[in-house]
Amino acid sequence: MTDRLSGPAGRIARVRAMMEERGYDAVVVRDEANLRWLTGATGVFDYTYEFPHAAFITADGCYLHTDSRYFNSFQENLPEGSPWAVDMDDHDIPGWVAQHALDARCRTVAIEDDMQLSFYQGIVRGLEDRSIAVALPQMHGDIRRMRAVKDAEEIELMLRAQSITDAAFAHMLEFIRPGLTEKQIRTELESFMLNNGADGLAFDSIVASGPNSANPHAVPSDRVVEKGDFVLMDYGARYRDYDSDMTRTVVLGEPTDEQRALYDLVRRTHEECVAAIHAGVDGRDIHMLSVKIISDAGYGDCYGHGLGHGVGIDIHELPNFGRTSNIVEAGSVITVEPGVYLPGVGGVRLEDYGLVTEDGYEPFTKSSHELQVIDC
Repeated sequence: MTDRLSGPAGRIARVRAMMEERGYDAVVVRDEANLRWLTGATGVFDYTYEFPHAAFITADGCYLHTDSRYFNSFQENLPEGSPWAVDMDDHDIPGWVAQHALDARCRTVAIEDDMQLSFYQGIVRGLEDRSIAVALPQMHGDIRRMRAVKDAEEIELMLRAQSITDAAFAHMLEFIRPGLTEKQIRTELESFMLNNGADGLAFDSIVASGPNSANPHAVPSDRVVEKGDFVLMDYGARYRDYDSDMTRTVVLGEPTDEQRALYDLVRRTHEECVAAIHAGVDGRDIHMLSVKIISDAGYGDCYGHGLGHGVGIDIHELPNFGRTSNIVEAGSVITVEPGVYLPGVGGVRLEDYGLVTEDGYEPFTKSSHELQVIDC
């Protein structure tokens, strides 16, 4: 685990260190995952595309603007001793930003590079109306990069999310049988998580059987699972806004030699890649190792996606094990998910997620890597 100061106070300190280094008087934050990370408020954000909130952070103040739908929730759910001053005054939010820039006598206010253009233009108009000359440099994913390194509080929430996810897999081993549809299996899987501690789903669950399992992002269908099928389940629980992510592939009835060989290849790829992970490794190198193992076995054309991605408040975060070079730091939480997919036949994916340490990789996932055979 990282030795950084845990919780919102440590995260705000990291943002302020960046501000001091770059000469920013303030930063403006709109992304809801970034806001959840900085405020520590749980049970408030609904992660829509509405963007009803904004934060304005200076060297000595933390200000959050919302509206009447969320104001009481923030008051009730911010951590004890929170430094955030929350309001829902009548300003339009870009005007609220401009007013804070005026009040703080700012000359350089950094904004997120994925901020809505209309919001940015509103800030510019608000500053022009007040005759303030303020530079608005863009932060190019800086807060998202900070979020890649998890603190102890975040790790604890993800371990809890994963414990629900592991329990769901154990339950599904007893539930799955021939005659059920993929949709029925998905409903049971998601209901179990929601009834056993999950606040929500990390993403729309994938349940794919038989030939459908050759589609990495298959949508559950009315297909009835049959004896002899692979059944692939890619799913995760959300707990206090933090996600888990896991994939397991099971087989109904005794596997064929081809099915077992395919599964063993994916399992070997997974385990050899995990053994190569440590802090400071280039994520591209780990991905290319998975490509080499699968290609050397003759299935290079049947594996097209990246090996892994960061997980946290968002289901896809930094860093990545993919085709792009990126250094993976200690404290990152990332998936390892090789797969082989044979069109018209079926596919196998095996996914854990866990913590990158100075010396290796500590999986949060506890479910076995053994091929699970459903008796039928």
